[in-house]
Amino acid sequence: MADPAAEEHGYQAGELCCECGQFHLLPDNHLYNFQDEVDDELICHICLQPLLQPMDTPCGHTYCFKCLENFMQEYNFCPMDRKKLSFQQCHKSSLLVRNLLDKLVVSCPFKAECQQTMQRCELEAHLQNRCPGFKKYKSELQRKKNPVSKGKEDPPVKVETNTPKDPEVPSAGSSLVAESSAAAVVSLGTAEPGLVNPAFEETEEDLPQRASLVAETSTIEIHREDPEEELGMRIVGGKDTPLGNIVVQEVLRDSLIAADGRIAPGDHILEVNGVNISSVTHCQAVSFLRHPGPILHLMVLQEKGFSNKTAQQDSTSATNREVIHVTLVKRDRSEPLGIKLIRKTDEAGIFILDLLEGGLAAKNGKLSRNDRVLSINGQDLRQGTPETAAQIIQTSESRVNFVVLRQPGVQLLDPGEDGSTSNNSSSSSSNGGSPVHHRRRLDQNHYRRKSTYQKDLPQGYVTHEKTVAIKKEPKESLGITIGGGRDNKNKLPIYVTSVQPIGCLFRDGKIKRGDILLSINGIDLTHLNYYEAVSALKSNAASHSVVLKALEILASDSTDPSLDIKERGFSWSPLWITWLGLPSYLHCCQDIVLSKGNLESWGFSIVGGFEESKGNQPFFIKTIVPGTPAFRDRRLKCGDEIVAVNGVPAIGMSNSELIPMLKEQRNKVTLTVVSWPGSLV
Repeated sequence: MADPAAEEHGYQAGELCCECGQFHLLPDNHLYNFQDEVDDELICHICLQPLLQPMDTPCGHTYCFKCLENFMQEYNFCPMDRKKLSFQQCHKSSLLVRNLLDKLVVSCPFKAECQQTMQRCELEAHLQNRCPGFKKYKSELQRKKNPVSKGKEDPPVKVETNTPKDPEVPSAGSSLVAESSAAAVVSLGTAEPGLVNPAFEETEEDLPQRASLVAETSTIEIHREDPEEELGMRIVGGKDTPLGNIVVQEVLRDSLIAADGRIAPGDHILEVNGVNISSVTHCQAVSFLRHPGPILHLMVLQEKGFSNKTAQQDSTSATNREVIHVTLVKRDRSEPLGIKLIRKTDEAGIFILDLLEGGLAAKNGKLSRNDRVLSINGQDLRQGTPETAAQIIQTSESRVNFVVLRQPGVQLLDPGEDGSTSNNSSSSSSNGGSPVHHRRRLDQNHYRRKSTYQKDLPQGYVTHEKTVAIKKEPKESLGITIGGGRDNKNKLPIYVTSVQPIGCLFRDGKIKRGDILLSINGIDLTHLNYYEAVSALKSNAASHSVVLKALEILASDSTDPSLDIKERGFSWSPLWITWLGLPSYLHCCQDIVLSKGNLESWGFSIVGGFEESKGNQPFFIKTIVPGTPAFRDRRLKCGDEIVAVNGVPAIGMSNSELIPMLKEQRNKVTLTVVSWPGSLV
């Protein structure tokens, strides 16, 4: 791109755009000097420049607003696949995609006078208010305009005052259809943009299979009787991590968020009480979400899955999924229906888990296990909870009218059959019974991170190993409490949750909350479960001398907000961002095998990898899309680190290197992952 300073004598040919500081025609896009190489997934395939005001087509491609508008004035098909297309069918990309593009780093075009770099969305304000080069240019332009001109009147300086920032396009609904993750990891020409989709190969037969990811933003109001009650969800991400946005990793059963039922794992939290947190650090987001108050307003972006694909698939879906109306008649108001309802924390809605033998519903015979309850007595329960449904049933006089959605051939497992299904659910019986808690099957696939999978600490982290030797009375307590253990679902090492003001370790002062305990008197603690560690600490604390080895994790650019905020009932545990600084030899890996059909997407998007400007970064799972193999498997979570693919280490790879490796796997892939618990809010 041209340097305006070098074209000082070319002003007569046209004026600089006051938004981008470059020469271009009015109908054309702005021009920018991008600092870093821009991912191909963020490039418009018409102008071959990073997307501006991105627009999505029904066939799954994304172009600049102006590029597509100009193209559609002459043609009636998509530039990529030549499918029939009209501009009215297209709509804005999701808020996340637009935010991601706005955050691309550009340099000021006036290189001679200004060497500033900034986000693309900040350039116009920089030019208007702070740039000495643009100020000099405007002064020069004004000076040249002062003499009376015999020619045509000069055009106004602001060449694009009538161009909308975010063009509104007619749309059939309020959904935002586009890749809603900051990680567009495969070509926009693949089946489902923004998702790792190794199995899809473009053929004429496959082209109709394209679909777009549907995402919706909504504002959710949470009421708390106790203003200091924790919300009961775990979050990952932040601008100081490759994830960028704040993402819900888990919703705790029986929590305030679970009872509300509208927030699910994978949701992106955009605002908290009107404050934009889409570009704050992890610690700042935790502070916002932990702030007490009776009412909490959250703006979230929720991915709903993929839009309809082919007409054939639509007709198949219509025949396989039917809406059924069922009326049950109670003999008296207190008679139970004999229905167990379940709400999965990772899928919206209420489902029938079981029909009790001899119960009213079982005798009626029209309801089935795994029916999704859409409404009861006319009350919409598509985002409801089992408790709400039970209350409606209890208050019904005699007739209880169900509207359910049924997909034949899919059944929920019995509580004892598979812990993975029941562990992610909460349920309630139709007569108001308490939630059913199921046993969790112990996963045997965890193992220490292999030496070939190990990595250096991320930038900004340092660890300090310390040895504490203490002389003490045999009956004197160490004075610490601990958490973690390899029996924990995240297979955590043992860590210190508190140092009590009584005990020899408080007096010594070297052991701190959050320290990882490595050994005591030569006994390795890093492979023990919680109860084994408690036993080892107690037995060795009975001696006259104790030698304790511990590891302190220090993050240079972040602080733990729990140090500054009174706990207000939060049971202390390290923040998710702290675990990212744990040395590799203390990690516990898990192999997750995913299987899929030939035309399916794996259903997850990734961020991270090697970049010239940032060096080696881990790969993280950012998005898991409802209805896909990754979603159905239930073991992958947002924020998980991908360590290896089919045994090949991902360390040191760039995004463009990992994607082809995933694309080689048609129907089966083994992901080696490390999973850390998100920060509790």
